[in-house]
Amino acid sequence: MNLPGQVLAALLVGLSLAQFPDPEPSLTTIPSPIDPNITISYKIPSSGACATAFDTQQQYTGWVQVPLAAYGESSDNSSSTTTTTNLFFWFIGSREPTAALTVWLNGGPGASSMLGLFNENGPCEVVDAGQGPDRYTTVAREWGWDRASNMLFVDQPSQVGFSYDNATRGSLDLLTNQVSVPPASRPDSLPESLFLNGTFSSGNASATANTTETAAMAVYHLLQGFLGVFPEFNPPDGDSLGVNLFAESYGGKYGPVFASKWQEMNAARASGAISKNTTVDIRLKSLGIVNGCIDDLIQAPYYPAMATKNSYGLVAINSVRAQAANASFYVKGGCQELITSCRAAVQTNDPDNTGAVTAVNELCSQAYDFCSNNVMLPYTDASRSVYDIAALLPDSFPPSRYLAYLNSAEFQQAIGATTNYTEISSTVASAFASTGDYERESLVPKLASLLSDGIRVGLIYGDRDYICNWLGGEAISLALASAAAVSPASPDTESMQYTSFAGAGYAPIIVNDSYIGGVVRQLGNLSFSRIYQAGHSVPAYQPETAFQVFARIILGTSVSNGQPIDLSVYNTTGAANATKTFALPASPSGTCWIRNMAGSCSEEQQKQLLDPDGQGKNVAIVNGALVTKSGTSVPSATTVVATTTVTEPLTGVFTATSTPSSAAMHVQSIEPPVAMGVLGWLCVFSTVFW
Repeated sequence: MNLPGQVLAALLVGLSLAQFPDPEPSLTTIPSPIDPNITISYKIPSSGACATAFDTQQQYTGWVQVPLAAYGESSDNSSSTTTTTNLFFWFIGSREPTAALTVWLNGGPGASSMLGLFNENGPCEVVDAGQGPDRYTTVAREWGWDRASNMLFVDQPSQVGFSYDNATRGSLDLLTNQVSVPPASRPDSLPESLFLNGTFSSGNASATANTTETAAMAVYHLLQGFLGVFPEFNPPDGDSLGVNLFAESYGGKYGPVFASKWQEMNAARASGAISKNTTVDIRLKSLGIVNGCIDDLIQAPYYPAMATKNSYGLVAINSVRAQAANASFYVKGGCQELITSCRAAVQTNDPDNTGAVTAVNELCSQAYDFCSNNVMLPYTDASRSVYDIAALLPDSFPPSRYLAYLNSAEFQQAIGATTNYTEISSTVASAFASTGDYERESLVPKLASLLSDGIRVGLIYGDRDYICNWLGGEAISLALASAAAVSPASPDTESMQYTSFAGAGYAPIIVNDSYIGGVVRQLGNLSFSRIYQAGHSVPAYQPETAFQVFARIILGTSVSNGQPIDLSVYNTTGAANATKTFALPASPSGTCWIRNMAGSCSEEQQKQLLDPDGQGKNVAIVNGALVTKSGTSVPSATTVVATTTVTEPLTGVFTATSTPSSAAMHVQSIEPPVAMGVLGWLCVFSTVFW
């Protein structure tokens, strides 16, 4: 892309202008008909904000006003002037009629679920629409999960994404991703394009959650508000389809805790402990965890293994470094012992996981810091992405073009936003880090209890991820099966003997007539899937495979082939271990995204952006990406542009009737466009997981 100097200069105009969303957008605001303490404000987003496969699909964007008291003793709320938090949701109806409702959560802690909506499994994706003021548009995503379910994407806890406490005007430094309040003058060292004014959350850590347990209660209130106003989206009692919760990355914490909270509150309704008149049942049918970090006591020992003995032949660190990392887990005073001490202190002094006991917080934070620095982070010697072992740094996949789109005035008006978009909340990340939330609780017992209640649990892991890798995920599945084998069965469900889970073989995941996307071990309601050639954000790397696995879990069919099964007796058969190996793919070329400088831009590119004489003469920002006069940093093979051509039907779930021949057992992969997120690689050091 060769651009004349005057065009380069013109494209920079307006990037440093203040962008303050309308503080009083046109929204319908009503109290929840079942709980007057909860208010919901919503609208039907303007056409095109998120294009769907069919115009008939219903959409609502809105905020549920949740009292700060819903977070319990999550922090010293006396220091907060906020009494209410506003949790953002985006509902998209399914392409074909269904009772199923799926709640999607990205991780973090502090990561927005708009990352999932626009870059992974939502009904639409952002594409380039030429250069100029209207440089983006959206198109329907072929393998969006709305293909099989109504979808509800939630930004949580407060101050994440479009969720907020007090709308506060400030200035955003794109180089450091730090917000200063009130709006400040631009530093001389920053060009106008890297210093933006806008409206954000307060940044007050006392006005959000600081543990997974306290975040769970706020989301429970959000669902009560949403389903109270929109009861037609709450699957009816007795329906084979119900509510599903799918969560990614730190969702390995969110998923088990949130699902258990819903079960707990349902039981309280049934017993009369809470009023049935002011609450509704959340009838959970399945829990899916995508590359989840669930329990370091089980998963941490697999970091050195993934760094040296992965399925792609990559040796990221030498044997001495790997042995030292492994030893630091087991040594006296090491990772294992510190986590055990943390959890003992939680049980004794903070059993409700409020994060309000300083001594416990310090002990658990110490455990996380030690485990992270000594067991997990030695891999970083290789200068490779923790989200994809095939990618050298900077790793800019999935693409960050959606960040500029979500921060455009037109888009924010379309959804009724009162704040700018924050993909990763450093306030929330710091709040969770301060309590050592990552290490506080063993969550396998909660997962076992869910299985005992007859809830399907699907563990889905891309095999190129390091940070929450599939080796540790497989270990979680085996530990879960052992725990479920001794967990008392609910009187309303049939008991499944999960002791034989380890003996169930790995079967191919047949995605369509021509290829196999991975392997799965399944026994009844429990499944573990290894997805080939996928990094951390599995649906972004392997959209069709991820969709088929998702659909089969929520439908209760065989994850291997989609066939109807009797879950009370079903198990897969095949090889005892998932031993498939691949050659390591070449590292993808990257794109430097202006709103993801830390994650996607090299040091040289950052210097170019900071050069006061460079912008407009040597480099420019076009469609959110850095380009030069002599060309563009965006490889033509990865540029996504709008198209109206549809070659495949946009509905339906595949059911296999045969296994592709061995010659056809190839792996479908996409050319990674590039760009990870606002904090990118720096997320690792601030306990943020996607």
